[in-house]
Amino acid sequence: MRISTVEVIRGLHNVRARHRASICSIGNFDGVHAGHTHLLRVVQREAARRHVGSLAITFEPQPREYFRGKLVPARLTRFREKVELIRQLEISFLLCLPFNEQLQTTTADELIETYLVATLDIQQIVVGKDFRFGKDAKGDVRTLSKAAVEHSFTVTQIEPLQYNGRTISSTRVRDALYDGNFERAEQMLGRHYFMMGPVVSGHRFGSNIGIPTANIRLQRYRSPLEGIFAVRVEGLERDYYGAAYVGTRPTIGGTEPLLEVHIFDLDRDIYGAGLKVTFLKKIRSDEKFASIDELKIQMERDIITIQHWLNAPSV
Repeated sequence: MRISTVEVIRGLHNVRARHRASICSIGNFDGVHAGHTHLLRVVQREAARRHVGSLAITFEPQPREYFRGKLVPARLTRFREKVELIRQLEISFLLCLPFNEQLQTTTADELIETYLVATLDIQQIVVGKDFRFGKDAKGDVRTLSKAAVEHSFTVTQIEPLQYNGRTISSTRVRDALYDGNFERAEQMLGRHYFMMGPVVSGHRFGSNIGIPTANIRLQRYRSPLEGIFAVRVEGLERDYYGAAYVGTRPTIGGTEPLLEVHIFDLDRDIYGAGLKVTFLKKIRSDEKFASIDELKIQMERDIITIQHWLNAPSV
């Protein structure tokens, strides 16, 4: 079986001849939800038909993060997670542009001429009908179509994918996850929601109370999830299941968002292991307890609840 790969290009200065003359799309692709997947599959199919590369162009930080900092809505996917999801779509290249002062002041016409034409020499660009780009978001599909005539590339505009009569968006996915409505989130994502990251050394709080956890730093201002969840864990010698906590640990005065996973049937250190944690069901929301003893009792109850749910015939 062929394993697909995506080549990550960090910055326009790293574009090489093999990256040019591709079929491309541009976006934040936060969450790589079903709407993004639909668009990128059009890119991939067109590239395969023309026997050229397929190219997704994205930004780090995301524009909202640049402008709003810690006030930005929770990010659905870190860059590494985004790469993994785009890889699964068999996209050839992922160009990551640093969103900075220079880029945010670049006009739509300049982006087309410098980035898409002079550097990338694109053959075709695939976008949604609400696509906006350039300084003050003044560029749109009409801007692209006008430039396409002059620079000999084509523009394909696709209709947005809908769920329950409304356009699928990262905001709608984010809201569903926060509400704990995983069925709705999964319908819009086209998959289960997951987070990835290496296991890091923590304060061993879980081990000290008899419930050891694998700790993964979220490395984002805030998380789209909070609370206790039933999860599946990949990245070890086999798949495991467990109880996950996402939050700031208010009972012990924590402030940094953290993912902690108590992995069932695993009794060894796994520091440094890269894990993929897939969220299956929300059990309850986060809360602050009056004492460590109360917290431990509730954690034990949560573990029993999750084990019963996992062992139910329908799971």
